Amino acid sequence: MLRTLAEGERTVGELAKPFAISFQAASKHVKALEKAGLIHREVRGRRHVCRLEPGPLASVDEWLAFYRRFWTDRLGVLERLLRAEDQAPRRTGKGKGVPR
Repeated sequence: MLRTLAEGERTVGELAKPFAISFQAASKHVKALEKAGLIHREVRGRRHVCRLEPGPLASVDEWLAFYRRFWTDRLGVLERLLRAEDQAPRRTGKGKGVPR
């Protein structure tokens, strides 16, 4: 639904159409999205028109970007350590003949 609303305003019925859900189920989803501050719903006569509220999504994107950078850095360090270990000469324990 959010992806559809990124293209422009839609009624609840239009939001329900691509999914195998009833109007009531779509309305319930819309209310949850509205409560989360992700969309704004306006009643125009008998139609409930929804539009995307991008502010909260931008905040989530910032939060995710921090963790994306964090994990990319950490995984980069791990990759370098593993490559260095693969390239290090193998040693054997004295008298045991077992690689370390």
